[in-house]
Amino acid sequence: MVTLIDNSRLTLRHPEKANQPDSIVLRKPDWIRVKAPWSPVYKETQQIVREHGLVTVCEEAGCPNIGECWSKKHATMMIMGDICTRACAFCNVRTGMPGPLDPNEPENVALAVEKLGLQHVVITSVDRDDLADGGAQHFADVILAIRERNPKTTIEILTPDFLRKEGALEIVVAAKPDVFNHNLETVPSKYLKVRPGARYFHSIRLLQRVKELDPTMFTKSGIMVGLGEERNEVLQLMDDLRSAAVDFLTIGQYLQPTKKHTPLIRFVTLNEFKSYAAVATAKGFLLVSSSSLTRSSHHAGKDFAALKAARMAKLGR
Repeated sequence: MVTLIDNSRLTLRHPEKANQPDSIVLRKPDWIRVKAPWSPVYKETQQIVREHGLVTVCEEAGCPNIGECWSKKHATMMIMGDICTRACAFCNVRTGMPGPLDPNEPENVALAVEKLGLQHVVITSVDRDDLADGGAQHFADVILAIRERNPKTTIEILTPDFLRKEGALEIVVAAKPDVFNHNLETVPSKYLKVRPGARYFHSIRLLQRVKELDPTMFTKSGIMVGLGEERNEVLQLMDDLRSAAVDFLTIGQYLQPTKKHTPLIRFVTLNEFKSYAAVATAKGFLLVSSSSLTRSSHHAGKDFAALKAARMAKLGR
């Protein structure tokens, strides 16, 4: 998920007028404004990240929650470099041909997790279509390294779709992360423009396959809203995720990172987010996070505890 360069306003264009000079300036609603990222603990987190040469999605994607999270020593590690082989229209991560994998990265991530004292860590990555397994083994190596150095830390992964990478998903699931997250990002009708390198039903099938491989593993997915999607499309997406037995759904506001990225159509209201949460809960998700500032890894540790509690309650234990 991505945020604005300007904290107060952005240029809004209708999709059919995206290449025209005329634009409407839309002020950012009060409910989505955040404080500047600064505190002594924030600086300490930043120093640990720099010391081990790590990349975080917090910085690369310009997450609006970075100040809050880093001030609590919570950072989402982005492995396999900072250059992505895809060019998703919503994302601020650089596109190009990535370099070779760093063999020391798994241990460096594990050391950073130890120094930060993380009880729950989220590991994500760029897309690595250039690799035969899409980076699946590297994900597994990172999970193993964290487990060896931090045996009490629970691990959540946010993976690419491993499109056309046979056997890749099985490698990652065999490493036994506690939560497997793969974001749909948007509704099917927006894929061609927003997520052109991906396939909606492949992503649904990926999440379904995780449950087939390990029914005990928590699965999670998220979307952005404000891209021009219709409400009924979001509700159908919920049904598609439930058909894949996904446990946890996140819904957050899309924020346009630059004028070159896919246009923001509108700010979704607080009441709409609450309504989405109510519907998703009724459809059977164990947990739902739906708000303007909801992001995949925001409050991930607290959410993992809530997921476990919800499962126990459902089982009547």
